[in-house]
Amino acid sequence: MSLTTNNINQNELRKLAAREGYTFFGLTVPYLIMVTALIAIPVGWLFYLSFIGRDGTFSFENYERMWKSKAYIKIFITTFKISILTTIICAAIGYPLAYFMSQLSRKWANICMIGVLIPFWTSLLVRTYAWLVLLQKKGLLNNIAIDMGLISEPIKFVHNTTGTLIGMVHIMLPFLILPLYANMRAIDRDCMKAASSLGATPSRAFWTVFLPLSLPGLLAGLLIVFVLCLGFYVTPAILGGGKVIMAAMKISSNIELYFSWGAA
Repeated sequence: MSLTTNNINQNELRKLAAREGYTFFGLTVPYLIMVTALIAIPVGWLFYLSFIGRDGTFSFENYERMWKSKAYIKIFITTFKISILTTIICAAIGYPLAYFMSQLSRKWANICMIGVLIPFWTSLLVRTYAWLVLLQKKGLLNNIAIDMGLISEPIKFVHNTTGTLIGMVHIMLPFLILPLYANMRAIDRDCMKAASSLGATPSRAFWTVFLPLSLPGLLAGLLIVFVLCLGFYVTPAILGGGKVIMAAMKISSNIELYFSWGAA
């Protein structure tokens, strides 16, 4: 009797597992089709065009021009430099904020989260132009500093790397805080209590227990911010004023001005 019951249970479990597998497959297929149609095929086509020369034949001239041109190399260096600086600044600001939010009650943490998400309610272009208004020579920031006697002449915050970094950090900061806060919130508070009960000071408990447990969220946030910065276009174009040229801006000019999809 028990053997028959076990066989029935095993058969039911197999059917349930197969049904879940079919359900997962059915939910995954539309996503894979969409990704293939909207991302894989266009990117693959652009990759193919990169090997087509100006005369329409197979050629490496686009890659040769890219690596031999000092202008391209400078653009790549600028792109990586600004992306790395933005990521570091976001980490320096975002980690303490996420930690502070994770220590609050659920009610106050949700209120703070609304503040983090508010920038998403406004267009990226609008936020960038708002920074342009605030940071320009006759902008609000310079006027306040002059009225308070902190400076005698306006400081140039825009059309340079400084303005670009300020705008990019403001826009990218939520992308680091969100995964980091979710990770910190999931850390079991008993771990810190256990460290304290074993004689660890609050600072030692943080560095040896909390920080290592929060690294997955931190690394995820850093990766998201860095990758997004590599392809950033609007903010560097406006706040950089054409003096800070990143890779996305060069790609745009290759397509719009020279109609060179292969070079892009």
